[in-house]
Amino acid sequence: MIIPSFTEGDTKKLETSLKAAMDTCIKHYERELATIRTGRASVDVLDSVRVEVYGQVMPLRDLATLAAPDARLLTIQPWDKGTLAAIEKAITISDLGMTPLNDGTIIRLQLPLMSGDRREELVKVLHKKEEEARIQVRNARRDHLNAVKDAEKKKEISEDFSKRLADLTQKITDQFMVVIDEHTAKKEAALRQV
Repeated sequence: MIIPSFTEGDTKKLETSLKAAMDTCIKHYERELATIRTGRASVDVLDSVRVEVYGQVMPLRDLATLAAPDARLLTIQPWDKGTLAAIEKAITISDLGMTPLNDGTIIRLQLPLMSGDRREELVKVLHKKEEEARIQVRNARRDHLNAVKDAEKKKEISEDFSKRLADLTQKITDQFMVVIDEHTAKKEAALRQV
């Protein structure tokens, strides 16, 4: 992350840079949330599956058409039938906890019903990922505040302007923390829904 130098009276540089850094944190958090399975089938849970095929490791999405035809079923239709065995192996060794059913042309993944205990485990995972996102946002805030303090020490900006930039940084940080809270609440509600 490149933090711009600051000039007296120019808050736009800080605001633009900080929002870009925190947007990156939020996008990463959204991708992490997509990998947490709720009670309903979603092809996003397959994003973490990597398949060793053609002499390299590739994401499953690059090898097949993924679909969720009903609430508890995922289908994987490879573009090359020769990759069926490799895809099946990758799913089996992944941490998805699902057994693939291969009929020679398509792989089906039947999602088991989630128990109350499993839902609570996933809520704990969710809150762990939430805290990681919060830490990323706070790190972006810290880096920008350090850049502001350095500019003040070098007498590039005044103490008053430094204080104004610090206040702006905190205001933006608070806005992004609210976004994290909203995403978490929405995902937790989906996890707890039976």
